[in-house]
Amino acid sequence: MRCFVRFLKDRRAGVAPMLALGIIPLMGAVGAAIDYSRANSTRAAMQAAGDATALMLAKSASTLTSGQLQTNAVSYFNANFNRPEAQNLQITATYAQAQGGGYTIKVDSSAYVTTNFLAIWGYAQIPLTATGTVTWNNKKLRVALVLDNTGSMADYNKIGALKTASHNLLTQLQNAAVNDGDVYVSIVPFVKDVNAGASNYNATWIDWTDWDAKNGTCSKSGYHDHDSCVATGTCSNSNYTSQSSCQLHNKTWTWSTWTPKNHSTWNGCVTDRDQNYDTMNTDPSSGAKFPAEQYSACPTSVMGLTYDWTALNNKIDAMAANGNTNQAIGLAWGWQSLTNSPFTIPYEDPNYQYEHIIIILTDGLNTQDRWYSSASPIDNRQSITCNNIKNAGFTIYTVQVNTGGDPTSTLLQNCASDASKFFLLTSANEIITTFNTIGTSLQKLHLAK
Repeated sequence: MRCFVRFLKDRRAGVAPMLALGIIPLMGAVGAAIDYSRANSTRAAMQAAGDATALMLAKSASTLTSGQLQTNAVSYFNANFNRPEAQNLQITATYAQAQGGGYTIKVDSSAYVTTNFLAIWGYAQIPLTATGTVTWNNKKLRVALVLDNTGSMADYNKIGALKTASHNLLTQLQNAAVNDGDVYVSIVPFVKDVNAGASNYNATWIDWTDWDAKNGTCSKSGYHDHDSCVATGTCSNSNYTSQSSCQLHNKTWTWSTWTPKNHSTWNGCVTDRDQNYDTMNTDPSSGAKFPAEQYSACPTSVMGLTYDWTALNNKIDAMAANGNTNQAIGLAWGWQSLTNSPFTIPYEDPNYQYEHIIIILTDGLNTQDRWYSSASPIDNRQSITCNNIKNAGFTIYTVQVNTGGDPTSTLLQNCASDASKFFLLTSANEIITTFNTIGTSLQKLHLAK
């Protein structure tokens, strides 16, 4: 017994036996780490594939049978997942109404990874599960693009960048729509005026008073507007040029007449409505009409709410840079395009919520409107319109493209619904990235998760 006790107390040359005893759990721990690392990597790939599959299915889920939904889910998942170590892969897709409204696509996946080291401890497999979920609410989007088409937009190819950015934004909005009508878009190009469409020359909502006075012919040559024309006349004896001298010599004095041009020659431009209708979205049948004007730098015509994506993109392509800046009229028409005549406003189903969005982009300060040729009074009118729109519950994004060293627009800062919705850009290329940012935020209104 004494010999055995001395043996146990003897620590000389004990490292090798202890290492031999400890090598098995040490190797098991290292092997477990390797096996779990492989499993986690595979599960991460399953999660990514499930998320991508759920997003793809969300676009068409409402139109698919359960069998078609499952078939498409397997196809999309396999296209995004290439991990042969995942054994017995199972994919299940479900489409259901979400709690509180809206809809949910859920893609559940399961598999297992065989172990190389943990099998020593009796664990031959590591089970894996992942769930990709997309929930979209019952909000629908109505978006007005109010876009500066003034002459300065030609500088640094800002108009070209705006077209590219707008095309990209339209693609984002189109992709956000699961069904036709989920997203409607209107386009309002503006300069000093907006173009209401020359084909509307017979419309009852056009005020022709000023246009008729400035576009016509005088019976006496040399006079080019109504007031100067009708203030003159002609004597039957050309030696007398005034009414008094003509009549004094018993000659006949004939007053000149003004004949307005046919309204079909109108180019479509309208200027600001009478104050204070210029800051409201009142129906022109019950408020001030839209005054026609033959503005020489008339932009391309406005387009009302539609989900005809081809037509919307064609309208963007038709834009050109020309004319002076009147943000106020663009903003007013953007609001009008979402709410009232002369636009046809699509029906809003009371079972859904609607987000009304106005995005206004401009590269300059206000320079001219119907009444003023300086920024301050135009800004004051626009500020009222901004407040009226926000008070109506609409959201405004404002974008200032400042490539000319103008001061930051306090007007646009205050007009935005909040500080995160005002963007100050210093280059044309930033228009593209900014519209992408706005488009992403609008998609999130439709996709909640």
